[in-house]
Amino acid sequence: MTQSKTFQEIVEQNRAVIKEFEKVEQKPWGIEGSMIELAKQVGDLAKHVMVYEKYYLPSRENRDVYKTTKNEIADELTDLFFMTVRIADHYHIDLEEALIKVRENDIKALEKEKSA
Repeated sequence: MTQSKTFQEIVEQNRAVIKEFEKVEQKPWGIEGSMIELAKQVGDLAKHVMVYEKYYLPSRENRDVYKTTKNEIADELTDLFFMTVRIADHYHIDLEEALIKVRENDIKALEKEKSA
């Protein structure tokens, strides 16, 4: 079992990996490269979900490119988070603060909706 980490520890771990990638990548990504990679990762996640949920033709399941597991879906989700950290850092956004603020606003809006 893995040891639990705080949200900020997870973000910092992602930043450390980003720094290591920056040492070996062919050029700086910038926001454009980060957005392209985010879109690519969404597509990869969609493909794995479509395969896992059996939306494609059965014959595709025999092709290596279409084999998937929950672990591969988890991997794609973590790649999305990784790119989210990169983009948030580009705009100097504190993800934890933003997440808390947005969810608190959602809760208030839902409570207001229920009482209407």
